Amino acid sequence: MSYKQEMKIMNSITVFTKNNCIQCKMTKRFLEEHNIDFVEKNTSENPEFVTYLKELGFKVVPVVEVEGAESFTGFRPDCLNKLVAEFA
Repeated sequence: MSYKQEMKIMNSITVFTKNNCIQCKMTKRFLEEHNIDFVEKNTSENPEFVTYLKELGFKVVPVVEVEGAESFTGFRPDCLNKLVAEFA
């Protein structure tokens, strides 16, 4: 099953990260502190995710992807708070 097919099946939050990324750590910590479940996809360990993100127009991580919603990049408390309101 391709990654795109997997994302269509899952109705979850996916956070694309890389090693040694401060904004990635902050985004994950924010979600964890608010008890929001998410799947982490590390681009340092899985280069195929880099290709996927480039196809979507993203050049930096973290990228937060939610089925049926607009994806965003960077540590964005404003966007993360919207997820808390929706998923908590």
